[in-house]
Amino acid sequence: MIDMMIGEALRQYREEGYAIVRSFFAPHEVEAVAASFDRHWRIGMTHRASFRHGNLFYRQGKDPALGKILRLVQWPSYVDATLEEVRRDPRWLALLQPLLGSNVKQIINQLHWKPPGATAADFAFHQDVRFRRPRSAYRNLEHSYVQTGLAIDRHTRESGALRLLPRSHAMGEVEIAGEGPVLDQHMADARLARCGLDPRRLVDVTLEPGDLAFWNLYTVHGSGPNSTAQDRRFYLNGYVRAEDCDRGEWTFRQGAPMPLGDPVLVHYDDLFVRPDPHYVE
Repeated sequence: MIDMMIGEALRQYREEGYAIVRSFFAPHEVEAVAASFDRHWRIGMTHRASFRHGNLFYRQGKDPALGKILRLVQWPSYVDATLEEVRRDPRWLALLQPLLGSNVKQIINQLHWKPPGATAADFAFHQDVRFRRPRSAYRNLEHSYVQTGLAIDRHTRESGALRLLPRSHAMGEVEIAGEGPVLDQHMADARLARCGLDPRRLVDVTLEPGDLAFWNLYTVHGSGPNSTAQDRRFYLNGYVRAEDCDRGEWTFRQGAPMPLGDPVLVHYDDLFVRPDPHYVE
């Protein structure tokens, strides 16, 4: 059954730039990931500011309604056995191999939060290709990269579900979000219109816990605030064909899951200059 679901999802992904696989992980597995989220929230909130230790990064934010919040954690899998096992679970290969082959690296390993009532937890409309820097380290991005998000809670428009523009992956790279961090800006339909894109075509990626969404690096998407009384948590893992990327941690080598070892260069350019724990003010 799961093979049929993945087959249909791959067809949709190629045509529309995104797809969903329902119940990709079982409830008890999602509960284990949720416990990891809770653990990292507590750790992140003990710090007085955003905190980095090598590739591990706790990114704080300020919400007008809630005060200090944790926006995301990059590469928690270095210090969390549950998240490390999930990111390289063999089930990923059935989804990734038809798109990327059997040698797969990982560029994104992130926990994302939208806590209940958060009004400043948006992500402006953007394409993920925006973040692939330096561009010289990445090749054939349209066909060599897959971004995934595992729902830990229900995702609805009210809770800040992903909103995306089907088939936008076919138009290539377009500057939508403008300058400044994407996570510090609200979604704005006017920005889509300025790029010749029709906001009426946006779809809400509604998910139940354990559902998996995946999308193309060029697919236009964003997400809004969480006006519900429940968390909206998303475990993001971005995978790339190893031959087309000079950075990233191995996930599968010739189809075999690869555990993390010593950190390698991913996003943090000063990894080998300043690997020590420090605050990022």
